[in-house]
Amino acid sequence: MNQQKDIEIREAIEAGRNALRSLQAVEQNLGSAGNWGIADMLGGGFITTMMKHSKIDDASAYMERARSDLRRFQKELRDLQVNTDFNLDIGDFLKFADFFFDGFIADYMVQSKIRDAERQIQEAKLRVENILTQLRTYQ
Repeated sequence: MNQQKDIEIREAIEAGRNALRSLQAVEQNLGSAGNWGIADMLGGGFITTMMKHSKIDDASAYMERARSDLRRFQKELRDLQVNTDFNLDIGDFLKFADFFFDGFIADYMVQSKIRDAERQIQEAKLRVENILTQLRTYQ
C-alpha cells in the first residue's frame, strides 16, 4: 500500500475515533436527560424540569460537536472511496412545548424524543465502530 493511502487511513481512523467520543458524550447526556425526564413525569416540579432541560441543552451541544466530527469522518472516508450517511437530530419544538405546556403529554413526548435520539446515537456509534474495524484491516 502506498504512503498516501496509509496517511488517509490514519486520518480516517482518527476522525472516526473523535466522532465516536462525541457520540458517547451525547449518549451520556441523553441518558441523564431521560432520567430527569422520568422524574419530571412523576411530578418533579420546576427544578426537575430545569435539570432535564439543562441535560437536553448539554446533549444538544455535544450533538453539534458530533455532527461536526461525523462530517469530518465522512470527508476522510470519501478520500478512501467509502460512502456513509449519518442523520442526527434533537427537536427544539418538543423542548419548547415541554417548557410552556408542562404536563404529562408534553413530558411523554420529550421522553419519546430523547429515546429516539438515543437509538439514533447507538446506531451511529455502531456504524462508526464497524467502519473503524474495516479501516484497521487496511493498515
